[in-house]
Parts: sequence; C-alpha cells; structure tokens
Amino acid sequence: MFRKLLFCLAIVSSVAVSVPAQNGAAYPKAKKVDQVDDYFGTKVADPYRWMEDTKSADTQTWIEQQNKITDAYLGSIAERDHLRKRFTEVWNYERYSAPRKVADGFYLYSKNDGLQNQSVLYRAASITDTGKVFFDPNKLSEDGTAALSGSSFTDDGKLWAYGIARSGSDRTEWRIINTATGEHLADTLAPNRQGGISWLKDDSGFFYSAFPQTATGGELKQETFNQKIYFHKLGTPQSQDFIVYERPDDKELFVGGDVTEDGKFFIISVNKGTRPENMVYYMPLAGFDPSTGLIKGYIPGIAVPENDIAAKRRSQIHPLVTTLEASYSFIGNDGRTFYFSTDKGAPRSKVVAVDTMQKLGKWSDVIPESKDSLESVGLLNDQFVLSYLKDASSKVRIYDMKGSPVRDVELPGIGSAGGFGGRRTESETFYTFSSFNAPPTIYRYDMKTGKSTEFRKAGVKFDGSQYEVKQIFYTSKDGTKVPMFLTYKKGIKLDGSNPTLLYGYGGFNISMTPGFSVARVPWLEMGGIYAVANIRGGAEYGKEWWEGGSRLNKQNVFDDFIGAAEWLIANKYTSTPKLAIQGGSNGGLLIGAVLNQRPDLFGAALPAVGVMDMVRFPKFTIGWAWTSDYGSPDDAKDFNALYKYSPLHNIKPGTKYPATLVTTSDHDDRVFPAHSFKYAAALQAAQAGDAPVLIRIETKAGHGAGKPTAKVIEEQVDIYGFLIRNLGMKLEP
Repeated sequence: MFRKLLFCLAIVSSVAVSVPAQNGAAYPKAKKVDQVDDYFGTKVADPYRWMEDTKSADTQTWIEQQNKITDAYLGSIAERDHLRKRFTEVWNYERYSAPRKVADGFYLYSKNDGLQNQSVLYRAASITDTGKVFFDPNKLSEDGTAALSGSSFTDDGKLWAYGIARSGSDRTEWRIINTATGEHLADTLAPNRQGGISWLKDDSGFFYSAFPQTATGGELKQETFNQKIYFHKLGTPQSQDFIVYERPDDKELFVGGDVTEDGKFFIISVNKGTRPENMVYYMPLAGFDPSTGLIKGYIPGIAVPENDIAAKRRSQIHPLVTTLEASYSFIGNDGRTFYFSTDKGAPRSKVVAVDTMQKLGKWSDVIPESKDSLESVGLLNDQFVLSYLKDASSKVRIYDMKGSPVRDVELPGIGSAGGFGGRRTESETFYTFSSFNAPPTIYRYDMKTGKSTEFRKAGVKFDGSQYEVKQIFYTSKDGTKVPMFLTYKKGIKLDGSNPTLLYGYGGFNISMTPGFSVARVPWLEMGGIYAVANIRGGAEYGKEWWEGGSRLNKQNVFDDFIGAAEWLIANKYTSTPKLAIQGGSNGGLLIGAVLNQRPDLFGAALPAVGVMDMVRFPKFTIGWAWTSDYGSPDDAKDFNALYKYSPLHNIKPGTKYPATLVTTSDHDDRVFPAHSFKYAAALQAAQAGDAPVLIRIETKAGHGAGKPTAKVIEEQVDIYGFLIRNLGMKLEP
C-alpha cells in the first residue's frame, strides 16, 4: 500500500495501543513527555514534542501503527473498488497545456495521455503541428515521483534550463540542455529552494536566487534564511557563481529578479515573508561582464575601493522603491520607463509608470483602480492585458499603452481564465477557461481582432450540462457579505439530505476561483454538492479582503467559514450529519481551527498538510516567512491570538469530534509533517465519540506539487471512501 515507509520501523515499549475507535479499531496511544514552554507567562504544554524528530524510533513506530489502523479502516470500505474504477476512467483523458511560442518555429506545450504520472513536454513547429517529445519527466524516476519544477529558455530558444523536484520537495535541482540536440551541458545547480532562472540576452549566463545549503538530514526541519541572488556564467562550476545582490541587514528578506524582455535591465524585487509589499531595485545590463558581474565603463556614484568587487557590484544597483509599504509587480518597459501594477493608494491595484531617468523616479497612473480586483497584467501586441476578479470570477480587459480601454475579452461564463502569455510584439496568444462544471478549454486569441477561437477541449468523460454552478452571498458573523460557489446536479431537493463538501483556504492573499477538478467528478456524480467559500484572507476583493483575514484578524476567516456551513444548513442544502469540510496547507489550519470551535456543526473533516502548531510553526524550514500572514509567537499580542485558535492547542478532551481524516506526506519540506502527527495524536486522545480519527501518511511525496497521477488517484479513492462511510452515502447502481 501507499503508506509503507521505506525506512526500518522498530517496535518500542513507549508506544502502546489503546483508545477504542469506530469498527473496533484501536489507536496507538502516543507517549506524552513533560515538555512545557513559557510564552509571556502562559504555560504551553507540548507532550508530543518528540514527534518533531520524525526519524526517531518512537515516531517511526507510531507512524507504522497509525498506517496499519488507517489501512485496515479504509480497506474495509467496499465502495473503494467502484471509486477506483471511476477515478481511473475519468482521469484517463488527453489533457494539454496552452501552447507557448519559445522562438520562431518553436512552440512548446505539455500533454498527458491520461494516466501518465507526469505530463510530457512537446516541441512543435507551429500551432497546427502535433510535434514530438521534447522532455519526458516520467523517465526521471520509475515511480513518477520526480517532477518538472521550473523552466527557463534563452531568448533565442537554443538553451533550456529546467528544474527537477524529487518526492514532492520544494528543493529544486537545475540542469541545462541544448534544445536542438537534447545534449545536457555540464552546468548544474544543486538542490535548493531556488527562485526561477533568468537568462542574459546573449545566453552567456543567468541570474538565480538561492538560500545557503541545508545540512544533510535537515531538509524537512531546518530553518531557511538569507536568500541571495547569484549569477552563473555558462561553462563554469556553481562554486564560481558570485553574489549579485544580498540583504545581510535582514535575514528574513526574500530576493529575486528578472531580466527585462529587451535584455537591457535586471529588475530586483525584495519582500519579507509572504506579504505582497516589496521593494524594487534595478541594474542596467549594457556592458555587463558575466565573468565579474561588473558593467564595463560604469563609474560608481560613491567611493568604492578598487579591489572590492562585491562593493562595485552593489554600487551598480539602483533603488526605485525602498520601503515595504505597497506591492509592485513589474510588467515591462519602454527604455527607462518601467510599468508596474501596484496597490499603493489603490487596494484593488492599478497600473503605473515610472521614469527612471529622473531622480528617485517620477510616477504616474496609466490605468486607474477598478471596482474589481486586479490579479495580473501582461504586455502583448503593445497593449496591456489586465486580468481582474469580479466577485471571484475572471474578467479580462485590454487597454492601449496610454491607458485607454480597447475591449473586454468575451469569456464563456462564470469561471477562471488563465494564460495570455507571449512576447510584447506578438498578436497571437492563448488562454484556458474552466469552471466547476466545465473542463478546461484552450482558446486562441487574436489581439488585433479580439476574436477567441476554440483550440483544444479536454475530453473528460463528464457531462457538465447536468450540473449547475451557482454563486450566493451570505452574511458572516460581523455582517460582512461573503460569496460562495455551489455546484450540484440540476433538480436536487433542498431537504437537508444532500452530502456536501465545503472547501476553504482563507490566507496569503490567494483567491479561490471557479475551476474544474477531475477529482470532483465522482463526488458530483454521487449526488454530492461541492461548495467553495471565498472567505477573507484571500485576494478576491483586493488588499482589504486579505488583511481582513490575516494576523490579528484571523478569526474572521474561521467565522466566515462557519457562516458558510450555517448558511448551507439553514437553506436546507445539507445538514450536519451530511456536511464535510476540507482544506489543505493554510486550509488545513482552517479545518483544524473550525473543528475545535464548532465540532457540533460538521459530519466529517479533511485537514490536509495543515499548519497545526501555531506557536512553533516558525521553527521549521520556511515557516518563519508565514509570520507576515499569521503574526509571530515571539510577539505577545500575536501569541495571544495564535494560541487562542491554534488547532493543536485548542483540542478539548472529552469532546465528540466528527469523523476526521488527517493527510500529510513524509517528504513535505514546506509544512513539516510533525504538525499533522502531533495534531492527530492529540485529537485521537481527546475523542469522546465513536467517529474515527485517522491519519494518512503518503510516502515519497511532499506538499502536493508534482505528485504522480497514480498516487493522486489512490489518495482521492481513500478520501471519498472515507466520506461515503461517514456521511452515510450510498452509491447508485
């Protein structure tokens, strides 16, 4: 089975088996230690601290025994065979990405034949050419657990840098090939949390971001600080790469950069944590020497020692935005005039221009803030392509370079449109549109005429016309109107008997938009309702919506989600015994928090790879960066808020919790799996009812990205089998 760990598991006396569970199973009774920490006078017990040593004999034994119980429970669900068959059928369809023009006569797109673990890249001479295989990630590993993670072509398309992530890790190894011959160059970058690669116009080398190397064995736990921007000259070992930009004044700053499309400037963005606010710097590239990083003929404006090359490199970088007060996303440039989208003075964002020839820059508005939330901006056909969210659904508008409206892109309906990539001079582009009941369709868009032409349509074995997508607005605890999408079979009866899966995220300025997921098809076919609540913490309504659900306002996120559940029940879409809740990562935190606050409201819960220990999350890998959204437990005011809702610390012994299936992965180096281990152990110990509390631990997988198709299908079979059993569902013959 999927949960058989690859390392040896020793049985030790410190782990006993007790606590009756549903169907006569028993939970491993995890030992408790006398670990107590003092936070500003508050004593916080951490009896499962030993689980943070994920390789210890005790932890491995606990994992093995949990897996046995979970395997036995899920294996007893007869409907899983039907689910596996249907999931395999519905997943087995050809799916494509929109084609991308790399260079003249060189288009790139991805294709999956149906059940391939990883999609394959194809190279084609034109959009009508089926092309040939360019790169097949499935050949990187026998079990499909190695995935493509990052891609960057040179301007002429002759060289390609690609990243490889193994077992779902965020750490990426980079390689380079000659696109004509397929031959690998000697140049490589060791596994790291690198940012993307950005090439010089002349192909002589590239910029990239990286952190100091993590100690061997510490990949899942060690904190990661001090990101720097490096330059790699082609044909040299990585050991000779030099630092282009760093911020030793603050180890928590993230730094990254991109070469402008015209190749004349390197734009540097600096931000702290996960907040969108950033600083902006730039470096002219005319005369840039890839061997030294110095610009030939450049005279620093300040005195720099002749032999201090690092100081000379720093002196070549010019400030544009030097405070973390607003977000600035680079769009493009006309010479030394740069275009950005920003939320400075515009919570839902606008497009601005800055003339860098003037001291400290002269800023002017190009396209003012709209009543809708601006998501992204592209430059095509010398026109701005603006993607907005209107009540969480896509709207795309085109403007000329002076900021005058040209037209709106006519989209098929309520859904999500993504793409519109390409170079500034191109008039041909592609976008993909999908909705909850509409599988992805790729459209070719003519920037000159405004005409959309269907290019490719996903051949999913699913009739979306039988299902309705509806958007409603409900009132949260503080009176805020919150949107929610509902998808279900047409003609359902509102009698409270419909099994319903309510999904949420609520954080990090990330929007939940209407999109198709093949994993939801069997759920809808079984008569299930799928609901997505656009709770605060996301970007659906701009910066104010996000800030309304972050830091000291985090409780609004939980209130919004609870309000969604109450609305579904009050309007008889479902009832408590038929209502399941689901979320992953920050959404896993959401599920854990609302489960503690309202255990009476739900019939089942699915917290995935969640951040569950809100007083220790900054101590693991990249967790410190999340303090920008959560607040810091090292700050008294933040600690009080975090401790009040922390999923791990607010579990109440003697409470009847609904059926819960916790999911995590043994290679998750973003959200340390010990979060889920400690949470599951505590919830099992506290459970006073007979509903099961189980944990499913995936092997050779990480936070979710790059997971092979075979593992995804098996995971979905287990999740929906769990819901069938615990929501009292019956499959139609």
